[in-house]
Amino acid sequence: MEAYTSFAQVYDMFMDNVPYTQWSSYIVEKLHANGIDSGYVVDLGCGTGKMTTMLADAGYDMIGIDNSMEMLGIALEKEDDRILYLMQDMREFETGEKVKAIISACDSINYIMEPEDLAAVFECVKSNLESGGIFIFDINTPYKYEVLMADNTIAENRDESSFIWENYYDADEKVNEYDLTLFIRETSEDEDDLYRKFEETHFQRCYEFSEIKQLISEAGLVFDAMYDAYTDEPVKEDSEKVTIIVHKP
Repeated sequence: MEAYTSFAQVYDMFMDNVPYTQWSSYIVEKLHANGIDSGYVVDLGCGTGKMTTMLADAGYDMIGIDNSMEMLGIALEKEDDRILYLMQDMREFETGEKVKAIISACDSINYIMEPEDLAAVFECVKSNLESGGIFIFDINTPYKYEVLMADNTIAENRDESSFIWENYYDADEKVNEYDLTLFIRETSEDEDDLYRKFEETHFQRCYEFSEIKQLISEAGLVFDAMYDAYTDEPVKEDSEKVTIIVHKP
């Protein structure tokens, strides 16, 4: 079942615990540190455009790329003419002209299921970056998949909607599957509540850091740094997510 179809309707609601403001400030700081104060920046796997909008607010000419029509539909409802949204697969995306930076947040890279496909993503990044341009992205760590998510079930109940997240991690295949069951309210406040049930399945791949570094190098990009996510702290044994910075020579 295709991911981010029904869930797109309530994605921002259930992701309200994500510190987008902190993350966007960190990304802007790294862009400035690399002399990128303006110009075109791509948000790869932009989803509903929350991070894209924050970077536009910081003065960048933003291009948001995602392969979910439903997620992009919600982004386009914001009617922000500062942002160009494109429905493209990140394994073969094209920006039309070279850009100064590419970012990818919220573990979008983990949705790339095969190493050869991730190699294609890195190749596209190199092709679309200016010389000296940088790529900032995050990924979930093996610790998060193996220990925190594992074979657990998560549930959350809200007035507008509820979800049940059943997680399964295959350590041999390094594949994480989570089955989402959504109950989304469809009636107005003056009527009896009616919730419609939706189901969808998501898959992510767990990548070892050594594998990521090798694919970066093979794509002709230069690995610069890896941190505990959205900090300048070194990666720890219990880091749940890391931020990686590379550049095109």
